[in-house]
Amino acid sequence: MSAGKHLTKGSPRPALPDDGVPRLYSMRFCPYAQRAHLALNAKKVPHHIIYINLTEKPEWLVDYSPLLKVPALHLVGERNQPSLIESLIIVEYLDEKYPENPLLPKDPLQRAQDKILVERFGAVTSNFMKIIVHNAEPDELWTAFDIFDEELGKRGSAYFSGSKPGFVDYMIWPWFERLPVIKFVLEDRYNFDVKRFAKLNAWIELMLKDEWVKSFYVTPEQHVEFWRTRKAGNANYDMLA
Repeated sequence: MSAGKHLTKGSPRPALPDDGVPRLYSMRFCPYAQRAHLALNAKKVPHHIIYINLTEKPEWLVDYSPLLKVPALHLVGERNQPSLIESLIIVEYLDEKYPENPLLPKDPLQRAQDKILVERFGAVTSNFMKIIVHNAEPDELWTAFDIFDEELGKRGSAYFSGSKPGFVDYMIWPWFERLPVIKFVLEDRYNFDVKRFAKLNAWIELMLKDEWVKSFYVTPEQHVEFWRTRKAGNANYDMLA
């Protein structure tokens, strides 16, 4: 269930049923929040969605997200009704709490290696921001991509998690979905090399067909339009509402 439009400063708390279902505080275009959506959907966990305007945040958000960030997962069915923040913490909690449709591997070593790989993805997210905020050159982003293209080759599988998407795949996907924003910002300086990133490119094509990616997908045109409005200082949070 979705609360619809993004709630803003002065908005009342959403009236949701007292059904013990987790409540995800999110923003429709946030890649970190998308991680939580993908995990919840892939694991088929019932949940309510409350979208938050991150420019003009509702005053009560602090009650569920002390750092005023999304995603935040309010566990209304647990004792004391705690909230969790930080996307990876939320996803790991969900994977342990709801063991059906596991995202992380059972093998302790592989599990550790997958977590390390997602940590290394920080080089991608940081360079992503350098480009869209500071119009930086993309060379460092492509160098970071090399690591993941090579890793797919080492693993010898279509997905990072094997024969189907799992933890690594879903945790890094949101930034690949937003590559059109990089192309929009860089214009003729955009030089994603399909041959250089042959394995990553094939993985992208597979991920676009994934049921759970499609369940929370935003088109390239919509991503670009949101970024354009955000850069202009008037982010259109509700363009999909």
